[in-house]
Amino acid sequence: MHSEDFFLFLKSIHKKPLRVLDATIPNSDYISIDLSENNSDLNTFNVSSSQDWQGFIQHYLKKHNKKVAFGGYAEKRNIYKRSTYFKSQNIEEERNIHLGIDLWIAAGTKIYTPLDATVHSFKNNPNFGDYGPTIILKHSIKDQVFYTLYGHLSVASIQSIKVGQLLKAGACIATLGDATVNGDYAPHLHFQIIRNMEDYIGDYPGVCSKKNLNKFIKNCPDPNTLLKLGY
Repeated sequence: MHSEDFFLFLKSIHKKPLRVLDATIPNSDYISIDLSENNSDLNTFNVSSSQDWQGFIQHYLKKHNKKVAFGGYAEKRNIYKRSTYFKSQNIEEERNIHLGIDLWIAAGTKIYTPLDATVHSFKNNPNFGDYGPTIILKHSIKDQVFYTLYGHLSVASIQSIKVGQLLKAGACIATLGDATVNGDYAPHLHFQIIRNMEDYIGDYPGVCSKKNLNKFIKNCPDPNTLLKLGY
């Protein structure tokens, strides 16, 4: 299936928004947030500090009277410059373009699978700026197989889960971790769709370089096709 057709397939899975957070939180309690290199507000605090990030996100939500800030798909960000994990001497190969959607909400928040699934893999990815505890689910719908990735979880989230475990849509699969375990970020969920997992286990790139953007955009379509936030 071509990437355009797969995008339409994802949109057609369910007419209503699917949820990875509490389903009782309506779309009206979500607000988009710009964390790109073009947002001058990000120059007002230390972007290398997870505590400063948490304060920035909390202030943003309070200002707008919302519960969840979301966004970031295909967004070019400067935050990754703080970690050598993403750097390259070749500017075209520096990884700074985000491939998932981020949902900014408090640590300890429960995470749910939006669709029936089996557990593909899980792992703690402890590099500075990485996912921390991560779960990847496999979905089979209408003869199509694809995967969803959940990053920045709590350590407890991967202590009792099992590969191959069957999960019904709406099942709680994890809770969000804090900065001490989630790669040193303000608490949030990184949610990503992946068509081909290649040989990755418990991990898949969530940030890519400009050089490889076309490849990754085709393999990792916009997760908002499922969540339908802002529609």
